[in-house]
Amino acid sequence: MVVVVAMPPALSLLVLLVLALHGGAGDATPPPPLRLVRGARRVAFDEGYTRMFGDGNLAVLRDGRRVRLTLDESTGAGFASQDVFLHGFFSAAVKLPAYYSAGVVVAFYLSNGDTYEKTHDEVDFEFLGNVRGREWRVQTNVYGNGSTAAGREERYDLPFDPTDELHHYSILWTRRRIIFYVDETPIREVVRTAAMGAAFPAKPMSVYATIWDGSAWATLGGRYRVNYRYAPFVAEFADLVLHGCAVDPLAVEHSASCGDEEEEAAEAVVSSAAMAAFRRGHMSYSYCHDRRRYPVALSECALTGGAASLGRLFGPDGMKRRRARRARDASS
Repeated sequence: MVVVVAMPPALSLLVLLVLALHGGAGDATPPPPLRLVRGARRVAFDEGYTRMFGDGNLAVLRDGRRVRLTLDESTGAGFASQDVFLHGFFSAAVKLPAYYSAGVVVAFYLSNGDTYEKTHDEVDFEFLGNVRGREWRVQTNVYGNGSTAAGREERYDLPFDPTDELHHYSILWTRRRIIFYVDETPIREVVRTAAMGAAFPAKPMSVYATIWDGSAWATLGGRYRVNYRYAPFVAEFADLVLHGCAVDPLAVEHSASCGDEEEEAAEAVVSSAAMAAFRRGHMSYSYCHDRRRYPVALSECALTGGAASLGRLFGPDGMKRRRARRARDASS
């Protein structure tokens, strides 16, 4: 038997406020995209990660299932994987700081910069804050062997408010390709080409999550800096997934089988129409269309899904043309 108890309007409002303050409906999380790769599972913080910096601004909650990173005037914060991986699937659900967030950078990425200072590899999700009333931007990037002079940045507007609730951001890194996902939608694929050579990340990397002050460049090229009157800026991480081939970072050779399982998963999703639709509707900048930086497009651009058909939507600076943005906004 179900008993329904009517509450006075004032009490109902109080209950709703309490739920909101304690992470009620607004705290909901979409299911983690574990089905993208067989055997992937969530790990608790102490099981797979370690504190990196800003210890006072890093809080581990819910038995290690959620991590809160804070940026204030004293410092940011970050954590790193305990293991180093050669290929794998890595994922986190992230909720970004709300309101005014210009100059704030939240990142979820792979890197080996601590081991290879001048020849490091990196695969990034960077979340770039904005002034109030403007949405966060997401930037992806890929570096190999210290090739920072040849940036491979892409930026996107998200089809949801990333400050409302947690959403999943995932990286699949194999010997032949790298795929970025938002929730379960693939948004970018970087296919390894012979011409890329060492510019394709191929050395073992750790997994990182950070929040920091990127005033010099993050919002409109540094025009808007972090305003600490709005601090603290809080980012939440949950559903941490580390599913890869853990290796000794200093070993000369690694098993040729590292990444075979992830390779199979990659083959299953690269033809997804969802990726083409996301890129057409939400990509705001691509280095493949930036003729001012690259008069001749880099080799992998020819293999980027839909690159040719998307070309007319972008100007010579690689930015999506305003007319194309207006058409997207009108149809949404």
